[in-house]
Amino acid sequence: MFGGTYLRDGLSLRDRQLVNLAALTAVGGVDPQLSGHVRTALRVGMTRQEIVEVFVHLAPYIGVPKALAGLRVAAAALTDAEQEAGR
Repeated sequence: MFGGTYLRDGLSLRDRQLVNLAALTAVGGVDPQLSGHVRTALRVGMTRQEIVEVFVHLAPYIGVPKALAGLRVAAAALTDAEQEAGR
């Protein structure tokens, strides 16, 4: 479904994940999708610090409650990914 948008020229996979994290957090209520995109962000080379910074940066634009909700989802996804990597 999304293959065509990911294969387009103009943005790197990393940049696309930045946009995805921001958009899904702004929309809210899409925790499973946000969690999946946090994991994808790690796979395309984003660091834990960069992912967390996305949510900090979003707070004044989308509101602190939505940014914190996104950060909670991201923290859980990051913890799960770290535990899986340690197995």
